[in-house]
Amino acid sequence: MARIEYHYTKKLSMKWIIGGLICAFLLIFSSIFLFFYPFASTDKKTYFRGEHPIVFHGEQLGNALLEGNTWFVPLSFLKENIDNTIMYDEKSNSVILTTSDKVVQMPTNSLTYFVNQKEVNLQLSPIITKEGKTYVALEPILSFYPIQYKKMPETGAIWIQQDGEKFMKGVLTEKDMNQEKLRLRTEPSFRSPYVAEMANNEAVTIEGEKDDFYLIRKANGISGYVKKEYVQTKETVTIEITRQSQTFSMPEINGPVKLTWEAVYSKNPDASKIPDMAGVNVVSPTWFSLAAGDGSVKNLASLNYSNWAHGKGYQVWGVFSNSFDPMLTHEAMKDFETRQAIIRQLLHFSQMYQLQGVNFDIENVNQEDGPLVTQFMREAAPYLHEAGLIVSMDITFAAGSNNNWSSFYEREKLAKIADYLVVMAYDEHTGASSGAGSVASLPWVERNLDTLLKEVPNEKLILGVPLYARLWKEQTNTDGTTEVTAQALSMDKVKAWIAEKGIQPRYDEESGQNYAEYASAEENALYKIWIEDELSLKKRADLASNYQLAGVGTWSRVFGDITAWTALNLHADNAVTQK
Repeated sequence: MARIEYHYTKKLSMKWIIGGLICAFLLIFSSIFLFFYPFASTDKKTYFRGEHPIVFHGEQLGNALLEGNTWFVPLSFLKENIDNTIMYDEKSNSVILTTSDKVVQMPTNSLTYFVNQKEVNLQLSPIITKEGKTYVALEPILSFYPIQYKKMPETGAIWIQQDGEKFMKGVLTEKDMNQEKLRLRTEPSFRSPYVAEMANNEAVTIEGEKDDFYLIRKANGISGYVKKEYVQTKETVTIEITRQSQTFSMPEINGPVKLTWEAVYSKNPDASKIPDMAGVNVVSPTWFSLAAGDGSVKNLASLNYSNWAHGKGYQVWGVFSNSFDPMLTHEAMKDFETRQAIIRQLLHFSQMYQLQGVNFDIENVNQEDGPLVTQFMREAAPYLHEAGLIVSMDITFAAGSNNNWSSFYEREKLAKIADYLVVMAYDEHTGASSGAGSVASLPWVERNLDTLLKEVPNEKLILGVPLYARLWKEQTNTDGTTEVTAQALSMDKVKAWIAEKGIQPRYDEESGQNYAEYASAEENALYKIWIEDELSLKKRADLASNYQLAGVGTWSRVFGDITAWTALNLHADNAVTQK
C-alpha cells in the first residue's frame, strides 16, 4: 500500500514583500544617483606646454623666447595672428613689415633696423633664429601694431592683448569653502580634470561663459571653468591702444577725378598742339617702365610736358608699368632690395618732373606672383605718400582663373593700399577669339562694376573709359571660311570712316551704343563697328555718377575729340569724399 505524505509551504508576510521592494528601489535609486551626481574629478592636467607660453585670445599659441630682458615671439605667430602681410625676405635675410605710413626692414642678427630707410639702433638684434625658427623682438614692433603684452607671474607666460579686446573682472566668493569646486576645470563640468587651484577672494579675469560656468583666467595666465555662483563679477575692461600714424598732405582734386592717359611710346607730344580738354583735371603720361630684373626703370618723362600741364591746371600722375612682361616682373619684385630700387627711382623722378601722383599700370603677371605685386604696392605707398604723392593703380574686371591679365590682382587688398583703383573697363571683345563686338558694351560694364564694388569701395574707384572703337572685318574666303580681323580707330577716324561710306548708324539696344555696318561686295566682307561717341560716353559718365565713383579715366587722350571731354565732364556734386 502506498504511503502518502503532505508538505505545507509557509506564506511570506506582506512586510517582507514591501521591505524587498524598498530595498530594490533604494538600490536602483543609489545607482542612478551615483551615475548622475557630479562628483568632482581629482585628475589634474598641465595647462601650459613648454617654456614661456604665449596667451592670445584665450589660447596658448606657441612659445616665446626670453633673451636677457627682451621677449621674442615667433614670426609665424605674428603672421598668423597680428599681421598676415609681415614677411621674411630671403635675399636680405630680413623681416619686412609695413603699415599705412611705414616700411620696416629688420635684418637678422643685426643691431640696426630701418624705418622708411632711416636707421634705428638697438642693444640686441630685433630678429634672431633658433632651431630653424625666426623670432621677432616684441618691444620694437609695439609702435607699429595696436598690441601690448603682460608678463604673467609664476608661469613665465606672456599675455598679448589687442586694441578693442573686452573682458570682465571678477573675484572668487566665499560662498563655498569646498576646494574641489573652486578648482579650474578644463571643461564646464566638475567631472572634467582641473588645471589649477583657486582661493577665496582671488581676483580673476572672466573671458567667456558656457552653461552655468564662467571661463576665467588667473593672474598667472592659467585658464579654466568655474561655476558662476562662485564668481562675483566686477567692471568690464576694454583694451585701448593708440598708435600714432603720420598724416600726409597730398594734392587736392577739385571735384571728381577726370583723368586721361597720355600714351608716350618713344617721345612726348608737342604740348602746344594739344587742344583744350574741358573738365579734365589729371593727365597721366606713360613715362616710366620696368627695364630689367635688377629694378632699373626706363624714363621717357618730360619737364616741359609737366610745365604745360600745370599751366593748364592739370595734375600730373606719371605712369609706371611693368612692361607687361611676366618674367621680368617676377625677377624684379621677388626681392625686397629690387622693389626698393624701383621705389627710390620713382621718388627721384617724381621730384625731377614735379609729379602730383604715380599711376601703376601692372599687367600680364603670372597668377602666383600676384602677392608680390601687392607687396610692392604695400611698400611703395608709404614712401610716395610721405613725398606728398597720390597713389593710383590700374586693374581689370575679374575674368576667371589663370588669366595673366586679370587673376593676379588682389583687388580687395589693393583697395586698402592705393588712394584710387582705376578699372580698365574695356576690351570686352578684342580679336578673332572673342568674335566681333563692342569694346565695352554698357550692360557688360555695369554687370562687372556691380561685382567689383563688392571688393572695392566706390569712393576709391575710377571708371576707365575707352575713347576708341574697333572696326571689325568679317571676310568670306573662297573656301567658304570667314576670317575675322579688327583695328582700333580714334573717335575722329570713326566719324571719317562713316562719312566715307555714307552710312547712317543706328542704335543697338543690346550694347547700349550706336552701331554701323557696311557690306563690301568687292572684298566679299562685312564691316561692323560699335561706336564710342557722345551717346556712349555720356552713358559711361552717368554710370560713374549713379554709382558715386571717384571719377573717370580715359584711354587715351589722342583717341578722343572735343566732344569726348564735354560728354565726360562730371560735375563737382558727383564727387565722393574719401573716408
